[in-house]
Amino acid sequence: MQHLPEAVVFFLVIGLAILLIIKPISKLAQKITIWEFENALLYKDGKFEKILTAGSHWICPLWHTITRVDIRLKSLAIGGQELLSQDNVGIKLSLAANYKVVNSNLAINLVDNYNFALYTVLQLNLREIVGGLKIDELLEKRNDIGPNLLAMSKAKAAEMGLELVDANIKDIMLSGDFKKVFGQLVKAQKEGQAALEKARGETAALRSLANAAKMLESNPLLLQLRAIQSMSESTGNTLVLNIGHDLQTLPIKTAGGKATASKVEPDLDS
Repeated sequence: MQHLPEAVVFFLVIGLAILLIIKPISKLAQKITIWEFENALLYKDGKFEKILTAGSHWICPLWHTITRVDIRLKSLAIGGQELLSQDNVGIKLSLAANYKVVNSNLAINLVDNYNFALYTVLQLNLREIVGGLKIDELLEKRNDIGPNLLAMSKAKAAEMGLELVDANIKDIMLSGDFKKVFGQLVKAQKEGQAALEKARGETAALRSLANAAKMLESNPLLLQLRAIQSMSESTGNTLVLNIGHDLQTLPIKTAGGKATASKVEPDLDS
């Protein structure tokens, strides 16, 4: 076996030395990338040091560790909560909320599970709201439950490093018996409104008749004029007028269209 050239041996020794030097250095320095939708908590020897935002960072794996936190908008669903109203009516409510992490330090270091902690806060506040309302008030103000719940829970969420964006009631479910009762109640309300409108119409009609009677009492000739108008609007009808013993002058149109005055004499022999 021939001896290797001295130049080759030299480069092999240099390469081996570089590898021996780089390997320990790689343990002392490591490049990490934090994505746009997250940030990272940097710990040194187990103690929180700072929050790493999106971008590239160098850390030392020997004494640094990181915890990544997703800061995108998250959804939280609370379904089928069996609750009691103030008048002890059982209902089921389902809730949907959206939130995001705004302080990773609080969200990770303050609570064990911030998602479950927020779930508990919303659940307890929802029970408090429902328990303070009677069932008819609850159904009437159902659109206000979400905003009220948001206002009650926002401060507690902020203490955990979270921003509660919205909270909305998805469904309100009643038992079968109460559905039937409320259906009958709605039907009765509609029938009452219809009866009220009918009574108002009848009152207006009676008022019109009373006004007409007063007008005829003060001017009896209006009745005769109305009768003649009715005769002119229809054919083939017989109209009987009870004129009385006094002569009355009635305006009658001739064939030429001109109005003449004619006296109608009552039949005194009848």
